[in-house]
Amino acid sequence: MTNELIIHTDGGARGNPGPAAIGVVIEKDGKVIHTFGQRIGESTNNVAEYTAVIEALKYMQAYRTNKKNSHSCESRDLTKNDKVPACVSLGRNDKVMDCQTIHFVLDSLLVVNQLLGKFKVKDAKLRFLLLEVRSLEQEVGGAITYSVVPREQNRKADFLVNQALDQ
Repeated sequence: MTNELIIHTDGGARGNPGPAAIGVVIEKDGKVIHTFGQRIGESTNNVAEYTAVIEALKYMQAYRTNKKNSHSCESRDLTKNDKVPACVSLGRNDKVMDCQTIHFVLDSLLVVNQLLGKFKVKDAKLRFLLLEVRSLEQEVGGAITYSVVPREQNRKADFLVNQALDQ
């Protein structure tokens, strides 16, 4: 059992800008322990990508401060072959999400490089969202890392984005 959470996030917009949504999949030791996807209104792909990270950090902050969150807990068919639980009931003493390391996995090279400080953030709205990410990182605590993967390795989060947009 590791002391690391893997959080896959994705954001997308149809039309860019257009109707946008986010998807978040939280895993521990290779098991999905929580997912959520939701529409975020009219936006761009990049804003949606940042919003997914922000909502995941807010979820972690709420969990760590024992606040209730508003994310739904229903089963979602994330692939053709398997059903993944939207969330697992965590008992009061369950330490499954009390990890020292949170590793975010995104399929947006631009956003990951901005989060890592490798790329400048020129867009004012994205700069504001980056500041919100930094503030939430401090509140959540622990080591938080980011990496980019090809879209096919982020398919569960991508599925949640498309599912939310299709509703």
